[in-house]
Amino acid sequence: MQGILESADKAAPTAAPVLVLGETGVGKEELARRIHQASGRTGPFVVVNLANVPDQLFESELFGQEKGAFTGAFQRKNGLVELADKGTLFIDEVGEIPPALQVKLLRVLQDKTFTRVGGTRELQSDFRLVSATNQDLPGKIRDASFREDLFYRISVVPLTIPPLRERAEDIRHLARAFHARYR
Repeated sequence: MQGILESADKAAPTAAPVLVLGETGVGKEELARRIHQASGRTGPFVVVNLANVPDQLFESELFGQEKGAFTGAFQRKNGLVELADKGTLFIDEVGEIPPALQVKLLRVLQDKTFTRVGGTRELQSDFRLVSATNQDLPGKIRDASFREDLFYRISVVPLTIPPLRERAEDIRHLARAFHARYR
């Protein structure tokens, strides 16, 4: 685990997108927070968990919406990409992004510009992307459910967190940390 933390710390001050891989519960979001905290960025750490967002609302959640853009859009709403300006956008379960939205995300990553749903004005956001998944993205590329160009764009720095069962030496450190926190 120490090697992974050192790699994360080296990547943190760069603008390179980081892809954190690992099983559910290994601490992918915690590693993303560490990267953000060490990045020197002044903006917020914005978490996007697409597994909790209905497919039809993905685009609105990420890019925002203008009033009247669709039924139920009663006011303008800033998207998470916009909210992450000068900070870090953490996309959890990036493998869940539908193919149509993958194209739009790729464009945003390339030039840091986007348009709110129903909008006409191009906006900019200077965010750093950290994404995570427990899925086999190369397998999803082979079955054409994940774009290869997006994979290469988000995985400039890939970090794989092994499960705790493969890191027995970490159990003692975790036990001490939990004991200190909850006694």
